[in-house]
Amino acid sequence: MSNIAIQEGTMHEGKLLTFVKSLAMLLETDPNEELIFSQGRVLLENLIKVDDWLPPEFCKPHPQYYQQYLLYADPLDRFSVVSFVWGPGQKTPLHNHTVWGMVGQLRGQERSSNYCQQSDGSFKADGSVVCKPGQVATVSPQTHDIHMVENDLEDQISISIHVYGGNIGRIERAVFDPITGTEKLFISGYANTVTPNLWNTTVSPT
Repeated sequence: MSNIAIQEGTMHEGKLLTFVKSLAMLLETDPNEELIFSQGRVLLENLIKVDDWLPPEFCKPHPQYYQQYLLYADPLDRFSVVSFVWGPGQKTPLHNHTVWGMVGQLRGQERSSNYCQQSDGSFKADGSVVCKPGQVATVSPQTHDIHMVENDLEDQISISIHVYGGNIGRIERAVFDPITGTEKLFISGYANTVTPNLWNTTVSPT
């Protein structure tokens, strides 16, 4: 069953493999975060420029919850690539990341609302940004790391490609109660049971 799923999910024209290699080479130079965001953004923009490469098994929504599918995890835990799939009306709780991240919109559109903690411990919204196909947003503990994300479309699925400075499905993070500021730790894991074959460049049959 797993082997069939992997074969059905081959990468069109090796776009994800090209991205992974290019980002790995960038990180080999031990760049600062500013350089990661400036050069990595260009790499991610190239990956999401045309929506023709993400296999269908990593585009599947869940009727109740957004889905987080692992596309690639660096063996040294330097970065991970994940597809987020949102059904209509789905959103995250208020949460952090603890590592740098880039979010590229592949399909549909999403709204990200940043929050700032107040002196009484509560969180207050500090503006929101709508990300449309081809656009890239960033998160960072050094600037803005706590936000809430939602599908900005009421009648269709939205999909974004997230790149993090670590294996995001294994990192202990936190969700927050916006009113009380109460923190609850969690490890997200991933929804998929197989990962894509980045080295098979044939187009899967429809």
